[in-house]
Amino acid sequence: MTHPLPDRPRRSDSPLARRAQHVMPGGITRSTVYVPPHPPYAVSGSGAVLTDHLGNQLIDCNNNYTSLIHGHSHPAIETAAMSAIRTGSAFGLPTRSEIEFAELLSQRTGFEKWRFCNSGTEAVLMLVRAARAHTGRQKIVRFAGSYHGTGDELASANTPGVPSWIEKSVLELPQGDLPALENAFAVHGDDIAVVLIDLLPNRAGLTPAEPAYIERLQSIARRYGALVAVDEVISFRLCLGGLHTEYPVQPDLISTGKLIGGGFPVGAVGGRREVLESFDPTRTRPVMWGGTFTANPVTMAAGHVALQLYDQTAVTTLNARGNRLRADLRDAGVDTNGHGSLIRILSNDTPALWWALYDLGVLAGSNGLLSLSTAMTDEQIDSIHAAVVAAATTPAVR
Repeated sequence: MTHPLPDRPRRSDSPLARRAQHVMPGGITRSTVYVPPHPPYAVSGSGAVLTDHLGNQLIDCNNNYTSLIHGHSHPAIETAAMSAIRTGSAFGLPTRSEIEFAELLSQRTGFEKWRFCNSGTEAVLMLVRAARAHTGRQKIVRFAGSYHGTGDELASANTPGVPSWIEKSVLELPQGDLPALENAFAVHGDDIAVVLIDLLPNRAGLTPAEPAYIERLQSIARRYGALVAVDEVISFRLCLGGLHTEYPVQPDLISTGKLIGGGFPVGAVGGRREVLESFDPTRTRPVMWGGTFTANPVTMAAGHVALQLYDQTAVTTLNARGNRLRADLRDAGVDTNGHGSLIRILSNDTPALWWALYDLGVLAGSNGLLSLSTAMTDEQIDSIHAAVVAAATTPAVR
C-alpha cells in the first residue's frame, strides 16, 4: 500500500508560517524543528497525543526531542511545577530543591558531585571547561557525526559561523576508528584534556558504540592522563544510571538533560569529586559559571518527580516496548537503528518520511527519530508500527 505525498503548496500558505517568516529567519527559532516548506504549529498536548493548529491529533513520538519521557501534562509533574511556581519560580539564592535533586541524581548514578544549568549544550560546555581546569590541558577529542549542542567547539569546523581556530583546540575523529584515536594521542596526548563521546549518537544514525572500542578508548585516555566524558543528554533514559553503565567504561564526567527537567529547560553535569571541585568558590581561582535560571525551583521540582517516576520498572518496561517495536519494524522491512526506547528510521528522504508519518497521525523527529514515552498505550504503539510501515512504503521515502 502506498500513500500520496502531502500537498506542500497548501501547507506553505499557512498564515502562522507567513507571520513567523516576518519576524524570525526562515520562520523558526530552533533549527531542529524545521521541515520544508515549514513545520506545523503545536497547540496542546495531553499524554501521548499532540494537537496542532489545524486540529490534527498525533501520537507524539518526538516528545520534544526525547525530553518528555512521560508525555505531556503528567498530573504529578504538573502539580509539582505549579506548586513551585506559586512559591516563587526563581530566586537570587539557592533553594532546597536543587540539593534534593542533586542527591537523587547522585543516588541514581554514583557520581559524587553535580552542577546544574539550562540546556544540554550548556552542560557539555561546562563539562569541557571542568576537564580543562582539572587537567590544565587545552585540547578535546570528539567524534565526527555526533551532536553535542550548539557551542562553537561542539560543532564541526566547517559549520558556517564557527571560527577556524576551533581546529587548534578540537580533534574530530571517526568514531570506532581505533588507529585514528591512537594516532591522535601519540601526537597530542600531552595536551588532550578530555575525550567526549556519545554512546548512541542520534545525528550519526543512532548506531550503538562498540563496547570493545569504548574499553580501549578509556585505556588510551588513562595512559595519557586525559579524562573520559560521556554525553548522556539523550541516552540517560536508557538505563537507571545512564547508558554508560552498560559499557566497560567509568567516565570522569557525564552530561545530561532532556528527561531530567520534567518538560522544563535543564542541563546537568555529574562527575568525580576531584574534577567538579574546580567549581568550588572557596578555592583559589575557581572555575566561574553562572546562569540566571540555573537550578530554578520549577525545573528542579518537575525534574525530581519525573525522575522518581522513571524508576527501574519504568525504564525496563519502556525499553522492552521500544525493542519490540524496532524488531517488528525490521521484520516488516523497515530499516532502523537504535536501542531501547529510542528508534531511528533510516531513510534517503527524511522530509518525505516526516510528512508521510505526519499525515498518518505520528509526529517523529525531523531526522526520523522515534522517542517513546511512558504515556503510550499498547494501541498507540500498534498505530505507530502501522504508520511507520505505511510511510516507509511511500516511493519518495524509499
